[in-house]
Amino acid sequence: MLVPVLLFLAGFALLIKGGDWFVDGAVGIAHRFHLPELLIGATIVSIGTTLPEVMVSAQAAAEGNAGISYGNAIGSIICNTSLIAALTVAIRPGKVDPKSFRLPTAFFFAAALSYAAVAWTLGKFERWMGIVYLCVFVGYMILSTVQMKKHPELAAEEGEEESKNGETPLWKELALLVVGAAAIALGARFLVDNGTLIAAALGVPDSVIGLTMVALGTSLPELITAITSLIKGHGALSLGNIIGANLFNIILVSGMAITIAPFAVPAEKTIAGFNSSLVVDLPVMFAVMAILCLPTLKSGKLRRIQGVLLLAIYAAFTVYQFVS
Repeated sequence: MLVPVLLFLAGFALLIKGGDWFVDGAVGIAHRFHLPELLIGATIVSIGTTLPEVMVSAQAAAEGNAGISYGNAIGSIICNTSLIAALTVAIRPGKVDPKSFRLPTAFFFAAALSYAAVAWTLGKFERWMGIVYLCVFVGYMILSTVQMKKHPELAAEEGEEESKNGETPLWKELALLVVGAAAIALGARFLVDNGTLIAAALGVPDSVIGLTMVALGTSLPELITAITSLIKGHGALSLGNIIGANLFNIILVSGMAITIAPFAVPAEKTIAGFNSSLVVDLPVMFAVMAILCLPTLKSGKLRRIQGVLLLAIYAAFTVYQFVS
C-alpha cells in the first residue's frame, strides 16, 4: 500500500509542476504574439490548468475506468467552485466586471444542462455526444477570440509585462510547453493507476475516488492560479479561470473521455434507492456554480458569504462521499 500512496503523491507533484510549466510557456508565447491578457486567462490558462483533468479522464476512459473518468470531471467542477474559488472569495471578496464572465458562464450552464439531461434520461454517453462537446469547445474558443477583437477595452494593459516576456527565448517557451505536457501525462498515469489501486484496497468505489481525491489532485493547478491571483490582488482573474476551467471540464475533459470510450453513468453508490450521482453529485454541481455566478453577474461583486457558504457545502459533500 505504501508504494501506491507514494506514487499517487508523486502524480500530484508532477501535475502541479507540469501545469505550472505549461502555463508559463503558453502565456510567454501568447504575449510574444500580442494576444490580450484577458484572452490568455479565459482560454490558454484555463486550458493549461484543465490539462490534468483531460489527461486523467482520457487515461481512465481508455482503461475502462468510467467511474474515475466521470467522477473526475464532475468532482473537479465542485472542487474548483466550492473549495478553490470559495477560498478566494472568503479571504478577499471584491468587485468584478460581469461582462468578462457572461460568455463562459452562459456556455457552462448550457453545456451542464445538456450533460445532466443525458445522464438523467439516457444514463449513458455515446461517442457522437463526445464529438459534439469537442465541437462546442472549438466554437467557444472562436467566440472568445472574436469577443476580444470586438471589445479590446476588456483586455488588460500589458506594457512592461510583454516586453519582459519578449526577452525570454522562444526555444525556452516551447521547451516549457513540451516538458510541462510530458510531466502532466506522467502525473496523470501515476494518479489514475495508483488511485485505482488505493480505491480497490480500501473498498471505495472508483467514482468516489474520482469525485474527491483525484478531482482535488487535478484541480491543484487552479488552486495555484487562485492563490497567485489572490496574493497579487486579482481575485477576478482567478474567478474567470475557475469558470473557464469548469466549462472545459464538461466540453473538453468529458468530451475527450466520451469520444475515446463511451460510458454509462456510474451506479456504484445509491441513496434511498436512487443513483447518488444523479440525485446528489449533479445537483451539487449546479448549486455551487449558481451560488458563485448568479449573484456576481447581477451585482458585479463577490461577497464573503458566498465563499463561506461554498466551503460549507464542499465540506459536507466530501464527508457524504466517504461516510454514506
